[in-house]
Amino acid sequence: MRKSLWIFISLFLFLGIVAGCSDKESEQGKRKETVSGDLAPLEKRQKVVIAEDGAASGAGFYIAKEKGYFDDYNIDIEFTTFANSDDMLPALASGEVDIAGGVSTASFFNAIAQGIDVKIIADKGHYFDGNSYFSFVIREDLQDEIKEYADFKGKRIAVSSKNAVDDYIFHEMLKHAGLTEKDVEVVLMSDFGNMLAAMGNKSIDAALQIEPLITQGESQGLHVRFGDATDYAPEAQIAMVLGSPEFVEEETDVSLRFMAAYLKGVRDYNDAFLHGEGLDEVIDIMTKHTALKDPEIWKKVGVTGLDPDGSMFVEDIKDQFDFYNSNGAIIGDVDFDEAVDPSLAAKAVDIIGEYDKK
Repeated sequence: MRKSLWIFISLFLFLGIVAGCSDKESEQGKRKETVSGDLAPLEKRQKVVIAEDGAASGAGFYIAKEKGYFDDYNIDIEFTTFANSDDMLPALASGEVDIAGGVSTASFFNAIAQGIDVKIIADKGHYFDGNSYFSFVIREDLQDEIKEYADFKGKRIAVSSKNAVDDYIFHEMLKHAGLTEKDVEVVLMSDFGNMLAAMGNKSIDAALQIEPLITQGESQGLHVRFGDATDYAPEAQIAMVLGSPEFVEEETDVSLRFMAAYLKGVRDYNDAFLHGEGLDEVIDIMTKHTALKDPEIWKKVGVTGLDPDGSMFVEDIKDQFDFYNSNGAIIGDVDFDEAVDPSLAAKAVDIIGEYDKK
């Protein structure tokens, strides 16, 4: 009886060990599956704070959040807003904010030159060829008069700001047209919505306008799209993902996973708007997070270009700095080797693979 009991106990323990080994091997197999071609989730839940104001160029953030790509890495996302970049940049430099979206302006570069340490880490807005989201429009009744860029000579053109990316794009157009600022009448108009009204009362002839107001103005018969911004600025870097130095350089486990999730969101965006894959789902996400709430208009507008590998037009960023500097708007200098850091996006792409451009 005692011998039979020991045989039973030994058999029970043996089966338990075998089962335990099998479970362990199964878990290891699952973990290998997670790690292969990707990154394992963080062991502890981490929060990442993003300064984002609902701009369409934040699509990668919104899609990654809604489709669970950040959750897959055990990352919580918190969106916050700032009244202006003068407040946002110090918060980013101090680590109060981890990630932000930024556009090129003289004041942005001046902040970096004066010691506000932020990192430019990935693309957040450029032009898609043939349907630019930020481009020139002309009054509907001037189509027979303005047929090429040189015909802007003598016209009243609305631009939203001086010594910012709008101004840079405007001057790239003038250069392409063989014109200078003296050949046109510049009307500074900070509110893009007011440009529509000015078109309606014929107080301006053309404007550097942005979506969805380009599509809205066309539907109202106020203006027509004129050419495409890739005619004169094919590699313009309109907006950039900015990172806190602490987040990028010290919290490497979190920042690398954040970037991988962001790029997955950007790739879904490209799949949707360039290839029609999952378009309705992506539009639903965009209507939730941006001011454009009409899904049908999303199907018509020119959308922000977002590079699926996060690549930036770094030389154009430098050209924009040089443009502001030539206007006397820059105080100090910027070490672009220090300020621009594409390595995080490159590491993420090494892990998740390059985007299939199809």
